[in-house]
Parts: sequence; C-alpha cells; structure tokens
Amino acid sequence: MRGWRGVGLVSGWQAVASLCFYAIFAATAFVRTDFGLSRTLVGVTITVTMLGYTLLLFAMGAAVDGYGERSVMIGGLLALGVGAVGVAVAPSYPALLVALLLIGGAYATAMPATNRAILAVAPAGRRNFAMSVKQVGVTVGSGVGALLITMAAATRFGWRGGFWVVAAVAVAVTAAFAYGYRLSGGTGSVSLPDVRGLAARPDYRALTAAGFFFGAAIFTTTGYVVLYLTESMRTAAGLAGAVLALVQLTGSVGRLGGGALADRLPVGGARASALVLLGQSVLGACCLVVVTLVESPVAAAVGFGVLGLFLFGIPATYYACMTSLVPADRVGEATAGGQLTINAGGLLAPPVFGYLVDTGGYAAGWLTLAAGVAVAALLIARLTQLTDAAHDERAR
Repeated sequence: MRGWRGVGLVSGWQAVASLCFYAIFAATAFVRTDFGLSRTLVGVTITVTMLGYTLLLFAMGAAVDGYGERSVMIGGLLALGVGAVGVAVAPSYPALLVALLLIGGAYATAMPATNRAILAVAPAGRRNFAMSVKQVGVTVGSGVGALLITMAAATRFGWRGGFWVVAAVAVAVTAAFAYGYRLSGGTGSVSLPDVRGLAARPDYRALTAAGFFFGAAIFTTTGYVVLYLTESMRTAAGLAGAVLALVQLTGSVGRLGGGALADRLPVGGARASALVLLGQSVLGACCLVVVTLVESPVAAAVGFGVLGLFLFGIPATYYACMTSLVPADRVGEATAGGQLTINAGGLLAPPVFGYLVDTGGYAAGWLTLAAGVAVAALLIARLTQLTDAAHDERAR
C-alpha cells in the first residue's frame, strides 16, 4: 500500500469529502436568494458549517489515533453524503443549518484521518510532496463543487440538484475506498488528547496561532468570492463559479509547488516547511491587498487566481510542518488542534467580513483579511527561529 497508489487513494477520498463540505460555499449566492438572507446571515451559514466541523475535531482526532483511520474515513464520508441530501431537501433556513451542522461534523474526520493515512503510505523521502498531493484533494473537491453547483443552478433542477449529485458521488467513493484501502493503525484505545502538552511547545503554539488567520482568510475568501463577483463586478453566477474553481486550481498548484520545494531545501523537515510557509504568507497578504485595487471582472479573476497560488497553497505546507513537529502516534490530536485554530478563524471571520461589507464595502473586508495574514506571517517568522534553534541544538 505504501507508494503513489496509496497516496492517490487517500487523495481521492479527500477530494470527495471536500466536494461535500465546500459545495455550500459555492452556493452562497443561491442560498441568499432562496432564503432572503442578508450578507451577514450568509456568513452565519458558513459559520454553522464550521461549527459542526470544529466541535468534533478532537473527538475524531482521538478516534483516529485510537482505532485507526480506515473506519473513521468510511463513516465520515457516508455521513457527508447524508448531509448533502439534507441540504438538497431543506425546506427552511433553520433546516438548512441543521444539515450544514451535520456536514461540518462529518468533515471533522478528514484532516486527522488523511494526515495519518498519508504518513502510512507516503514514499520514502517524499513526505512533504505526498502531503501536498493529498491536500490538492481539498482544492480539487472545492473547485469541482464550485462548477457543479453553479452549473446545476442553470438547469431545471436548480442548485439543490447539485447536492443530490454530491451525495451519490460520496456513497460510490465510500464503497471504492472501503474496498481499496486496507491499512488502519492505532493504539487500540481512545484517550483524552494531551492538549496541555502540545500547548506547552512554543513551536506548536506559533504554528497553530498562525492557523487562526489562515483559516479566517481562506474560508472567508472561499465563501464570499462568488458573492463578491456577482455583486461588485456584476459577473454572471456561472462565471463567478468558474473564478472560484480557478482559485482552487491555482491553490492546487501552490500546494504541490510548496511541498516539492520543502522536500528539496537543504534543512530539516519542519524548518523547510516553515520557510516555505513564511513566503506563502507574505505573498498571500500582498495578493489580498491587490484584490481591493482591481476594477474589472477580468482583472479580478486574475487577481484571485494569483491569490489562490499563495494563500490557498498554505494548508499543505501547514500540515507538513505540523506533522514534522510531533511524533507519528500524536498526529491525530496535533492535527485536531491545528485544524481547531483554522476553524476558529473560519467561524469568526465570515460574519465579521459580511458586516464590514454591509457597512463599509468589500475593500474594508479584504484589507482586514490581508492584515490578519500579515500577522500570521510574523508568527511563522517566529516559528522559523524556533526550528532553527532546535536544529542547532540537535547539531550540538
């Protein structure tokens, strides 16, 4: 199972799980119209999805470390399919929120389980790149979701019809994964995560604190780019969905490039990832500022495409760095903690962004996200110092 075939299998699971989770981000403009929501309530919709995701992270991380990744991944993808059906049939806004809470909770299986799975199947010496390939599943799933939902909205089935397709794909891929993936490590028992021990580490604290600002920028951009383009640039919904797909495509390139670069730097694993992450953070903040300066749909599409290359390339490097900082038997709980701070940013930022847009315009929202990513860059700069000191200590 170790090798690129295993990496492909895990990446395929990740892509479909992300398709289920991120499809609602592409549907924000349609949800707003169907349910008569303000931009702030659109942000609440995203926040509820993130809430379900966040509440179960540590539980799923502990389950992965205790019982292995295979059963958790099978159950998680089936639950995502059920949640997609719930979105497709939701008769009211409260019912939609319940379905989204389920989708978020089921997606909590993704990062702890797939990170552990990648460590099990990655070819020797290609751990960072394998992690990047797996993380491309996130952007591929999100990009396919953007195209699927916006294209379905133009048919007689409407945007809800797209969620029926999502559910069917989830069930089919669950069956294929259950047949093809046979590894499943674990200690055999579930224990409480050692949050205090992880939090006592300065390097882990710096990385997870930066994760808050990364999550704020990535989830908010994903949730609002279609709405921004349709409202501010008067772009057709189908074209706006294509731009979101473009962001995910360039994000995939950024993830692969970041992983390949980290594997080739002549320094330790965690330090190499931290250096790449620092560059991505600085350039991502700059791109968010540039987005506020464009005035045409074409320029906006280019700006968001470049933004995706750096900002959306961050998660693969983030997790490659994190899994290099902790022992293999703590990857589940460490990932849960790292994803928790990313999700906290995704929970809090979208409604704030929506409020800023309602009261001050989109420029105020994008510039606030840029400031947050700049703070993350400072935290990663601190992390590079810590990893450099650790490397020197080992050398002595």
